Amino acid sequence: MFSFKEKIVNKIWDVNINSLPWWQSGLLSLVRFIHIMFDDFFDGQLNLRAMSLVFTTMLSIVPLIAVSFSVMKAFGVHNQMEPMLLQYLAPLGEQGKEIAQQIMGFVDNTKVGLLSGVGLALLFGIIVRLINKIESAFNYTWRVQQSGSLARRFSNYLSVIMVGPVLVFVAMGVTGTALNTSIAQAIIAVEPFGTLLSIATKLVPYLLIIAAFTFTYLFMPNTKVRFVPALMGGIAAGVLWQTVGWVFATVMSASISTNYTAIYSSFAFLFVFMIWLWWSWLILLVGSSVAFYKQHPEYLHINAQDLALTNRQKEEVALQIMTIIGQRFYANTSPATVNDLVNSLHLPQQSIEQQLDLLAEHGLLVNIDQDELTYTPARPLEELTLKAVVDTVREPGPNSHFKSALNSNFIAIQSVLRNVDDSLDQVLGSKTVKDIVNELDTTNDIFVRNAVTPINKADKS
Repeated sequence: MFSFKEKIVNKIWDVNINSLPWWQSGLLSLVRFIHIMFDDFFDGQLNLRAMSLVFTTMLSIVPLIAVSFSVMKAFGVHNQMEPMLLQYLAPLGEQGKEIAQQIMGFVDNTKVGLLSGVGLALLFGIIVRLINKIESAFNYTWRVQQSGSLARRFSNYLSVIMVGPVLVFVAMGVTGTALNTSIAQAIIAVEPFGTLLSIATKLVPYLLIIAAFTFTYLFMPNTKVRFVPALMGGIAAGVLWQTVGWVFATVMSASISTNYTAIYSSFAFLFVFMIWLWWSWLILLVGSSVAFYKQHPEYLHINAQDLALTNRQKEEVALQIMTIIGQRFYANTSPATVNDLVNSLHLPQQSIEQQLDLLAEHGLLVNIDQDELTYTPARPLEELTLKAVVDTVREPGPNSHFKSALNSNFIAIQSVLRNVDDSLDQVLGSKTVKDIVNELDTTNDIFVRNAVTPINKADKS
């Protein structure tokens, strides 16, 4: 018997969203999106990673600000550091001012230019450790299994550590300077432009927060993030940030600080700061999840419980992947990326990547671009039988140790399985991937776009 909750969930996900009118399809997509976000939030992983980032932040916040302060000093915007820190800690009230003064005191005592080579290496090592953990958390929300190349990670880290803060503070300085010009003052004197400009000025901090979130979502995950999904995640995180900040400042900060002061005395501000850090990281990860689902709407078509493909489905997906990649190879078009395969097969990226990893592990495909996850055949397709493709799913990989642990006493079972292999070999052993490609129109991707039937729950029966 299904519980009431399970019946509601099944009702939401059993409907074929493509068969509904546009307004019902949009409404159901919104309901599914809310359901997925609640699942992600209460799953515990986002919370766990946010708490881990709090600990790492406590260790690295002073070195990070010290390095950013040194870089911004070269641009003449270092005086904006403390006001920006105070703005971030504003929801903490008086404790926020005390924490900001403590941090800036530590930063003033950190002389980056006087550090030795070992000290400087340790300083940057702590910062890189923080950003590496941030990237790992983002990769989790984006279902990315591996980190990017060293060059890509270095450029992203450099952007976050140095370029990002400089751009934010320069933008603030340019905004302030522009408002003080004679042209701006003349516009302010004319209504309703004065009121509109006043409102726009008050919106600048919110826009900068959204821009900072969007910038982070574009560069931190080890995958190509489009601007619109990153912006949607930035807007969601920015609104949530301001809402939680208001609640924290008006309700939580006073009560929490009072309770902790009675117990921990002068250490109370530390606990309040850690709670605000936890909320900050959690909001950042929630916004990243919003950006992910915006860029991958296919997750709104398949319930998370149905992401585990059966062996038959895995065989079908592996054959379709090899066919699409073979089509592009023989048509001399650009090699297929993971995003291309997701758009073609209408399956979640996580399911596609699992099959790609198996095909590459067995030597059928090779990844020619670690950043874009672009694949091409590793061997001539006329030498790759369909049996070899199916075996990537049915047999353990060359790096697997599981096969050595199987019990060899069940001779009858092994005999049956060998008969299955012989039957498959008779049907699939004489036909190659090239034969399948030749049966299709390789002059375009019409097959890829239209003829591939998405796997559904009916295939699981």
